This record gives sequence, structure tokens and C-alpha cells, in this order.
Amino acid sequence: MITVVLTNRNRDLKLIKGCLKSLDNQTTKDFYCVIVDYGSSEKNFKSLKILIKDFKHVNLVSCKTSKQLWCKSRAINIALKSCNTPYFFVGDIDMIYHPDFIETLTQYQLKADATYFQVGFLSEEESKKDKPFDAFNIKFKSTHEATGMTLYNTEVLKSINGYDEFYHGWGSEDTDVHVRLKNANKHVFYYEENTLILHQWHPKTYRSKLSLEPFHSQLETINQKYLEFTKKSGNTKANQNLNWGYYNKEDYKRLETIEEAFDLTNELSEVKGLISNLLLNCQGKVVSISIKKHSEYKSIKHVAKKVLDKKVKTFLDMQEVNDLLLESIILNLRNAPYLYNFDSSSENISLIIKL
Repeated sequence: MITVVLTNRNRDLKLIKGCLKSLDNQTTKDFYCVIVDYGSSEKNFKSLKILIKDFKHVNLVSCKTSKQLWCKSRAINIALKSCNTPYFFVGDIDMIYHPDFIETLTQYQLKADATYFQVGFLSEEESKKDKPFDAFNIKFKSTHEATGMTLYNTEVLKSINGYDEFYHGWGSEDTDVHVRLKNANKHVFYYEENTLILHQWHPKTYRSKLSLEPFHSQLETINQKYLEFTKKSGNTKANQNLNWGYYNKEDYKRLETIEEAFDLTNELSEVKGLISNLLLNCQGKVVSISIKKHSEYKSIKHVAKKVLDKKVKTFLDMQEVNDLLLESIILNLRNAPYLYNFDSSSENISLIIKL
């Protein structure tokens, strides 16, 4: 038996329907499908619940994390922690799967500790069409470097603590798992005999500042550098200092009762002082933080002092404040329930977090 896990946040329902239809048409039904919805808007989540009523094989897990950074690793790990099947396939919800795909997984589950699959990418025009899998015209195919669509031995994946939850935003989390498996001398196999998975085209605004979700401008680059160190270190286990696959909906109810409130500015010393104080003195509390631009920031007086080489306050621009706060959450507080908002028009930041 195989568990198929798909992760979601506000994806187009047409993409999701295409994916679920392809799973519904499998030649074998010997699998479970779990969708982990990690922070869709209330409207999108309600629509998703209605959609999956037509697909009896689908189980839906909801995480109220819409005002948090996207963390695909945690979404996957939430399903992995409760997985009771011997095999665990990590897919994407924007894919279409060949009718023989699950049958092929069954055939290959004993051949390696992890088997990953080539993907065919469809054009925007081709993605709009409704036709049999083999009738689609593939624009291009992935190579062995694309590691996202992977079948794992469940116990082997659990033995390395699943996916590394350092990775937030987009990129590198799937390759990291493969690297750590190889570091642990596990067998990783690439299947490219036939193209059994097709990627449906979609815009990628969710990866940019145009998105209304929390966004860090350099996360993809940081993820890539973090991955390089994982390769060099020979590390096998992730998430050794923080519980992995953790989500408790009761923790999020606590966010309604604020116990400490801080109002501060983008002065460097204030921001760094706040972060240190939170980590040292506010454990167990629900804290509200509001950050606005300092009245002297970019003022004529401040600029004049700098020109005259006089002592002046040091400021971060609001994007730098945003990135610094989000990095602190990723490194030290990623298991904490929180609500985060950076209004780029007014350049105000608000954070509510249970420490």
C-alpha cells in the first residue's frame, strides 16, 4: 500500500481537479491520497472541500497557516508523521498522472529506498485541453536533477527525520532529501523509461512580491547555499533541534489572547534588541509586534548629520526588517504558531506569535 501526499496553498482548482481526476482513473486503487492544505485562504479552502467530495480516495488535512511563510517540507512531514503505509509518494498537486502510474510505483517500490520520476511539462495552451494522458504534446522534459516526484520507503524517510523544515519559500527541499539519503548510503533510483507525470502550466506569482503571503526576497538563494553545506557536511538527519512534522491547531487559538505588545521602529538596535528579548524572555507568551518607519528615517536632519560625519542612528529599510524577522522565525521559532503581515504599500509590519 502506498500513501500519495500532495501539498496545497491557494492553487487553481482547475489544476487540482485535473490532478485528482488522473488519480481517480488509476488502474489500481491500492493507495491512499492525502492533501495537506498548508494555509489556503478561507474562500479557497471551502472551494477545495467541495471539490474533493467527488473524489472518495482523498483525505484532506487543514493547517491554518495562511499568514505564514510557505513550508512544503513541514506540509509533507505532517502527512509522513501519521503515515502507516510502507511506501510514501511525494507528488505535486499541479501534476497529471498516467493511469498506470500507481501500478508502476508498486512495481518499483522494492527496487530502491527512493525512486524518482521524470516529468513532462505542458505549455499554457496544452494545459487547457482535456484529453487522454498519451494525447498530450509535451513541451520539454525534466532531467535527473529534478527530484520532486519521489517514492520513498516510509521507514527509511522517517529514519532521516523526513524533509528538512529549514527550507521555506520555494526550492531545494526535495534535492536535500536525496542528498541526505545518499549520505546515509541509501539507494536512490531515477526512472525515465516512460514519462508518467505531466506538469500543468500555471503562473508563478506566488513566488514573488506580488503575492500577499509573507515573502522573503532572498529565500531561494539561501536555500541553495544551505543545500550546498548539506552536501559538503555529509549530514543525514534533519530537524534535530526542533520537532518535525509538528502542527497543533489548539496552539493557534492562543493567538487570540495577546499577553505582551511591542511597538517599535526600523532602527537596527531596536529590531535586534527585540529579537533577542523574544528568544530569551518571552517563552510561553503570546506576543504582538508592530514595526513602522522611524520619524528620522531618511529625514533631512538625518541625512545632514551623515554628510557631516556626525553620530547618527542606524536604520534598516523595511524590506531588510522583514527579511531579518522571517529569518529569525525560520532558524529559531518555526514551530511557533504565528500570524505575519508586511504591507509593502504602507511599509508596516505586524507579527503575532506564541513563543
